[in-house]
Amino acid sequence: MPTDQPNEAPNPEGFRQHRYRPPSGATRLLLVRHGESEPAVRGQRFPLVDGHADPALHPDGRAQAQRVGERLGVESDIAGIWVTTLRRTHQTAAPLAKRLGIEPQVAADLREVHLGDWEGGELRWRAADRDPLYLQVIEQRRWDIIPGAEPRADFAARLRRGVAMITTAHRGETVVAVVHGGVIGQLLGDAVGADPFAFSGADNASISELIIDGDRQVLRRFNDTAHLG
Repeated sequence: MPTDQPNEAPNPEGFRQHRYRPPSGATRLLLVRHGESEPAVRGQRFPLVDGHADPALHPDGRAQAQRVGERLGVESDIAGIWVTTLRRTHQTAAPLAKRLGIEPQVAADLREVHLGDWEGGELRWRAADRDPLYLQVIEQRRWDIIPGAEPRADFAARLRRGVAMITTAHRGETVVAVVHGGVIGQLLGDAVGADPFAFSGADNASISELIIDGDRQVLRRFNDTAHLG
């Protein structure tokens, strides 16, 4: 497979294959899905922040955050940590931020897709009930079937803004962004020209990786959970 290796003089063995190296000036973006959040209770709604559900982490999610911190805390080249406006990303990033001595910054544009009438946790019990509209969402592979939900094009556009802000700030560097499952699906789908729902299976506290060099993106990793056991 072709790589971004510089031209090298031939040796007696011929032209060997090499491990991938990002192009000079590219941003290595590590996308961490937040840890497991607290359970939704039927008939009750999570508190909202700017219209988005804002549950805290479940105790298991806090344990997952510690493991992410241990896994990525040994990567001395991390230059920045970004979170969204929602507290589950702040809580997930906290152990890593403490280890590295980095203050997380907020990328508001990377918050989760807005689910309209189903915000606040309703999506979870609709899914458990196999609600006909939920099944339609899965069949048609779009969140904006839900009444009042964010249009797919608007969601994709704000994610591009958020990523552009981060890559502008971190050219040639490695950066962690603690985000959401729908965000990861949309970003990776856009990166490879695929349906975003193809990447909807990111586990809580998983790590995915994009190399971003201007308009060119390379997907290096999806749903890495080796640190979770």
